[in-house]
Amino acid sequence: MRDFVSCFSEYAVSVADTSCSSYGSSACIAPSLVPSVLNAVTSLYKITLSNQKQLMITVAWCKTQMSQGLSISFSDTRLSSFKLNVNSRLFRKTKGSKTFESDNWKVEVFWDLSAARYQSGPEPVDGYYILVTVDSELGLVLGDLAAEAADKKMKSGYHAAKASLVTRKEHCSGSTLYTTKAKFCEAGSQHDILIRCSGEGEGLKYPVLSVSIDKKTVARVKRLQWNFRGNQSIFVDGLLIDLMWDVHDWFFNPSSGYAVFMFRTRNGFDNRLWLEEKMLQREQADKVDFSLLIHASKSS
Repeated sequence: MRDFVSCFSEYAVSVADTSCSSYGSSACIAPSLVPSVLNAVTSLYKITLSNQKQLMITVAWCKTQMSQGLSISFSDTRLSSFKLNVNSRLFRKTKGSKTFESDNWKVEVFWDLSAARYQSGPEPVDGYYILVTVDSELGLVLGDLAAEAADKKMKSGYHAAKASLVTRKEHCSGSTLYTTKAKFCEAGSQHDILIRCSGEGEGLKYPVLSVSIDKKTVARVKRLQWNFRGNQSIFVDGLLIDLMWDVHDWFFNPSSGYAVFMFRTRNGFDNRLWLEEKMLQREQADKVDFSLLIHASKSS
């Protein structure tokens, strides 16, 4: 699929009419089908140490028919990446630690996935922890068992660096019904997000895209085969959120069949919507906004 930045330009359609529509298409999957399957999750975190040094850490979970694994990488390319296959009989190591060093950083990773419980996705839901220390400061804390593990492994009176989730990417496949959860700010609550393309079995003539947050419809795009790219602003937890979509390939490039959806918090001084990932990382050095990016493919 093309880089998603190239999908949006000054000619992108902005849909302001969010009223209910009576249109749909047999080209879309009926919402009665089970939700699509989550194949991969990639989260980008910004770690700010007490001396104001900053390090970006990427945590990726993936699941295929052959394997299921975790990888951790760092914005400083002199630090090695960490990869773990959690279901391989030959290389499985679900508990341990590893140290990485460069001229600027000393990073330690502690993990225990031995009792991790998974559902349909690649990311465990509970029974695990991942700790990342940066220059002896506790940087990243993931998992329901992380707080207890940190107390055991770190020295008394340890300093915790500030960790902020900047971007979360989800890759899913199956039907055109997608569900996920997201927090748009650290102080906000977690929200249920549902994206659905309606049509088949509903007596509708043209495809309709609907987006709901906590069971409340926030966007409804009719005649989707023409409005296949667009953006709309919504408010969640008092924040201005840019909702953007590109479903061009669902209609005009079915061999790949990928659609892209993005939820991005925006402050009042930022008028840009789509950003290259490298540009995003640079601009997050001074402020932390949050982006949820969904790559979705549907079975033919």
